[in-house]
Amino acid sequence: MQRHDSHRSEPLFGTNSIGTPFIADTRDKGNYYININLGTPPKRYAVMVDTGSSFSWVQCQPKPNSSASTTFKKLPCSTTQCKLLREATPEGPDCTSPRECKYKASYVDGTFSFCYLTQDSLTLTQSEETLSGFVFGCGHWQDSNGSTFTSESAGLVGMTRNNKLSMISQLSAKYGHDFSYCLPTAQGGSGGSLFIGKDSLTRSSYNFTPMLTNSKDSGLYGLNLTAIVVANRTLGLDYNKDPTIIDSGTMVTRLPTLVYASLRYEFKRIMSLEKKNILVDLSSKEFLDTCYKGSLKEMSSYVPQVRMVFQGGVELPLAPQNLLVEGNKPGTVCLAFANYMDNGGTAIIGNIQLQTYSVAYDVSNSRIGFAAGGCS
Repeated sequence: MQRHDSHRSEPLFGTNSIGTPFIADTRDKGNYYININLGTPPKRYAVMVDTGSSFSWVQCQPKPNSSASTTFKKLPCSTTQCKLLREATPEGPDCTSPRECKYKASYVDGTFSFCYLTQDSLTLTQSEETLSGFVFGCGHWQDSNGSTFTSESAGLVGMTRNNKLSMISQLSAKYGHDFSYCLPTAQGGSGGSLFIGKDSLTRSSYNFTPMLTNSKDSGLYGLNLTAIVVANRTLGLDYNKDPTIIDSGTMVTRLPTLVYASLRYEFKRIMSLEKKNILVDLSSKEFLDTCYKGSLKEMSSYVPQVRMVFQGGVELPLAPQNLLVEGNKPGTVCLAFANYMDNGGTAIIGNIQLQTYSVAYDVSNSRIGFAAGGCS
């Protein structure tokens, strides 16, 4: 965990809304975190904000230590919170020792965390009233795939809408379930923030599309992706799909196989018209498999225009910085979309595509909004 004392968190609206800065991860471009304070006296943690997770956890090394905070408490298996873990984590609680509610949180990238279920005081800003009894996982993670948790963040806060253990649900008594955020560019952008509370939805001119429910997890934030347009050519989205998910814990957008293949083909076709572009040969096992020699700055003038279109005609035009990301090979950039070979055909919108947009989660009215220029 790194301290960032120069990034102060202060209320930006009123007593019923609050804001705190988003900080771009300097190593893992496209990942972001906020600072939270846990315990008495408070200890600062840098955590990812994950709209695709139902629960929060931080890294506690080497193990939970009640003497570090006078308000820290481990929760036993008999508590209601431990029972709620069955909904918040796929594997549920481990109650081999009734005095300790333990569990394992695992993620798509191979990251996992063995945690004790605990509670302590939570403070998001210097001026905010402390929330006592915030429930979270106090864990020691292990990772074999170079996860983002080996970088600048020390855990995550879950933001799903209907699980009682998510951070947004635990804060809802004061702020409600509505929130918004803007992610700055990964290339040194600033101005990104997370805003919690109804008042935060009035700061931008949003275009709204209905918020839908995903059949696999009703807490996820779904919407209907109706089309992808590449240089005025509309790609077909003919697949058996659940609502598309917006997931702030995912870096690049993932598309079902046929949709991704169509996007990749059209993107490569247009880029091939630029004789100065050299497509880099990559292993079929590479996560990002459409890469070119050069820099984002060099390609910005001729990268094809791409728009994502949602129900109601809401459009998300993607600038070059929303389409390309630095590749693993030095001096290369890659198309910031990936093939997602799940059986349900679910698409996931990642952070790269949403950079510089304000995104509103108007849970009260079951809608999601987008507004350009949100980080300025």
